[in-house]
Amino acid sequence: MSNFKLWSVETEKKFFVETLKNFASPEKLFYKFGEEYFAYIKKGQKNNGQTLQSRNSLIGQFTEKWCKDLLNPIAKKLNLYAVNNVVCKEIGLTKRSNADLAFCTTDSSVQVPQNIKIIFEIKMSIISNYKYSPQNNILEFIGDYKSHKGTPSLLRSDSMLKAIGKSINIRVYNKFSTKIPIIILGNSPINKSYENKVDFLKKSGVIQGFLSLYPNPTKSEFIKNTKEKGFQTIFSVSELHSILCELLENDMNYFSSMISKQELGKIISLANQEKSEIEKAEKFLSLIRN
Repeated sequence: MSNFKLWSVETEKKFFVETLKNFASPEKLFYKFGEEYFAYIKKGQKNNGQTLQSRNSLIGQFTEKWCKDLLNPIAKKLNLYAVNNVVCKEIGLTKRSNADLAFCTTDSSVQVPQNIKIIFEIKMSIISNYKYSPQNNILEFIGDYKSHKGTPSLLRSDSMLKAIGKSINIRVYNKFSTKIPIIILGNSPINKSYENKVDFLKKSGVIQGFLSLYPNPTKSEFIKNTKEKGFQTIFSVSELHSILCELLENDMNYFSSMISKQELGKIISLANQEKSEIEKAEKFLSLIRN
């Protein structure tokens, strides 16, 4: 499928090494304690009033490109393009609130709804903790996400809520957005409090899944999959390929309504007068949206 690997400690080290070399000073990437620099504040360690926001945009750019590189071979096999920062005003994707990544039929950041086949919202960050020694330019892994005070990726409630809110806005924008699958890409597990929520969002059709692209974020226990697979940890690129292919092969439609049982019964009766199952479904969707 692809020689490109899923997220790992080596991926995170690559981010720090490349960013230090080309874009940023250690103070913009690490918390400083004496002569030592840390990616996160260790548990039991005081932050001395330090906050670190400057890394966010840098890791955002890195992960969007990383996801495109990972998914591009899959897109090519499906005769599609993996495109970053997709704008489509018809479904509420503007320059200020674009799609982080999408599979499209054309290689352009400006799209029409019919050309967008999957939308990906990316909520990824540095997961583990590292110590950087500028004297000898050494970066070393010192612990997984359970060893530090940070709350990365899909473990953050604000990241989850932003992803859910943006997906709902796209999904209910108009009729054009009802056929496009939406996937949230992360690189961490989720909190237990979100297990039922992500399964409900998948079953209701709002979001087609939260996927973590980090197979082994810790050696201890973590949530790998939820009961209804609203959240899944991806363990191979071929598994990711299968999930995306299934989404594209199924001609799915999102519909949502709150109507009386009497009105719903009428809609079902009218739709049932059509000949084929496909025609019945199309009639049902047309009636319920009107």
